[in-house]
Amino acid sequence: MRVKSKIADAQQMARSITRLAHEIIEHNKGAANMCVIGIKTRGDFLAKRIADKISEIENLRVPLGTLDITLYRDDVRQKLRLPELKRTEVPFDITDKNVVLVDDVLFTGRTIRSAMDALVDIGRPTTIQLAVLVDRGHRELPISADYVGKNQPTAIQESVVVHLAEVDGVDEILLVEEDGSPN
Repeated sequence: MRVKSKIADAQQMARSITRLAHEIIEHNKGAANMCVIGIKTRGDFLAKRIADKISEIENLRVPLGTLDITLYRDDVRQKLRLPELKRTEVPFDITDKNVVLVDDVLFTGRTIRSAMDALVDIGRPTTIQLAVLVDRGHRELPISADYVGKNQPTAIQESVVVHLAEVDGVDEILLVEEDGSPN
């Protein structure tokens, strides 16, 4: 992969997260009946940052969970190796709650469809709202985000890579292009 450009640095990402938190609060008229659930792996760290910011603004603790969608993916049977299972942790009832589902990048929509299937197996929320740090386009399913940190149109051979301090040691968003070399 070849880095084409830096889409956002740590400061720009922090501003996006603050804006997402404010938009979520405004749309839901507060945070009283809300919970935030992040999709493993980077979505859960972003969800924590958003939930912390909402809690700070609203002065109340927002329930936070993480979701592993591995077994809900429609391509899990196509992979030759065994899928690596992570842990879903939703230690509260989502029934009748406004669930804000968080992921780092929205691309085809398949990850989000899988996440919604997993959520419905856990409970019956009033709403499922989607917050993403980056929407790069190229949808294969009719899914759109309610809250978007940055819209970044891409060519199909390009990718958006989100690095988070909790996982990668740095906060940044990169636009990369596949160079044809093996991984």
